Amino acid sequence: MSSYGDSAASVKDLPDVSFYKTDELLALGKTQFKEKNYGMSYALFKRSVELFPKDPQAWLGFAASADQIGRFDTSDLAYRQLATMIGGRPEYYNNVGYSYLLRGNLQQARRNFLKAYELDPSNQTTANNLQLLANSTSLAKRT
Repeated sequence: MSSYGDSAASVKDLPDVSFYKTDELLALGKTQFKEKNYGMSYALFKRSVELFPKDPQAWLGFAASADQIGRFDTSDLAYRQLATMIGGRPEYYNNVGYSYLLRGNLQQARRNFLKAYELDPSNQTTANNLQLLANSTSLAKRT
């Protein structure tokens, strides 16, 4: 554990090198995302998509990190890129739907979650997202 309460893996410094093993940046980005260090995960996934522009996992992490820090312009670009790679898969629609949920666009979120559900009705992430959406619609709106 670090002095900030994060796991030791999340405070590991990224070496300043120009060569990375294929999964090194992804693993570091996922660790930072899991620890809710979204700014750091954003930077790691950004570097990952620069080095490996055809890797959908890197793009998914980049888009999700951008969503979490409110960079929806960037996440929209990433989702457009992902549409050409994995556009017909449940994880794509779940991520896009969650992005719309974070923006407060519940209708678009629902559309995307339902597309994910149609593709894989047994997907637990989709079920959780639909429940989260249902909870969001029943909560009081505050300004």
